Amino acid sequence: MTETLLEIDNLSVDYETARGDLKALRDISFDVNRGEIVGIVGESGCGKSTLISAILRLIAPNTRFRNGAIRFKGDDLLTRTEEQMRALRGGDISIVFQDPMQTHNPVITIGKQMVDIQHRVKISKAEKLATAARMLGVVGIPDPEARLKQYPHEFSGGMRQRIAIAMALMSEPDLLIADEPTTALDATLEVQIIERLKDLQRDFGCAILFISHHLGVIAELCDRVVVMYAGAVVESGTVREIFHNPKHPYTRRLIECDPGHIKTRARVLPTIPGEVPDLANLPEGCIFRERCDQSMARCAQVPPLTRLSEGHNAACWLNHAEEIA
Repeated sequence: MTETLLEIDNLSVDYETARGDLKALRDISFDVNRGEIVGIVGESGCGKSTLISAILRLIAPNTRFRNGAIRFKGDDLLTRTEEQMRALRGGDISIVFQDPMQTHNPVITIGKQMVDIQHRVKISKAEKLATAARMLGVVGIPDPEARLKQYPHEFSGGMRQRIAIAMALMSEPDLLIADEPTTALDATLEVQIIERLKDLQRDFGCAILFISHHLGVIAELCDRVVVMYAGAVVESGTVREIFHNPKHPYTRRLIECDPGHIKTRARVLPTIPGEVPDLANLPEGCIFRERCDQSMARCAQVPPLTRLSEGHNAACWLNHAEEIA
């Protein structure tokens, strides 16, 4: 039986600003099962970063949780104390950031940083160094014992990202959040990191929540995909369903604009016309209708996120032909 590890249930998050409430997340619902990789994809401003901050409870002072729950192993994280959240972060839940230089202290050796991460473990410093060297070896860093004495700037970008992954896995987390970890890497290094994540996910058995705007990476790595637009989930399903049978116009346009799906050479790459709406002044009806080339009168109403088949959901009136006719 599949065990649900993380459950986002009808989550809405606002930012209070001088212009009014900015509705960063609206009624978000999806889950992550133990041992699977779920991708979150969408344009900049779709709410991916807010979602990560909400899960980790690393939020700005003007953040307001309007409704919903974030359940991890059945416990609602929104009801946990800050002390309980600190114990969870870097323990059962770890994160890999987009820029590895944000993870590493530039004036402290990698070995010292990896020892410090193990502050909760009651073992000797020598044992912690041995664990650090082993983890560097696991992520493919050659001569790991010697590398522990080096500083972050002495490593390439790809190696720094591998080290960041090693650090995140040192606590053997149940959930690893990967926040666009391949964005700053070239194509060759990106492939290497993807393959390494696959291997590590299989070896450690952790679930991965993988955030990216690169559809090719999502297709190669993930089991399921959640497509977000302007703070809402517009479609979710298996990788096969999303890429071979997309049911929301936004998902289709994202796929059409992905360089990996462009079959002929062109001087101008395809784009989605218009811009993501102002989250402090949202339009009425379907959130995507002002950019959609298939919008109709019914789109003046908000479409529900509807189950189309087992595990495949979409929020679009085009999937309600019997109601439109």
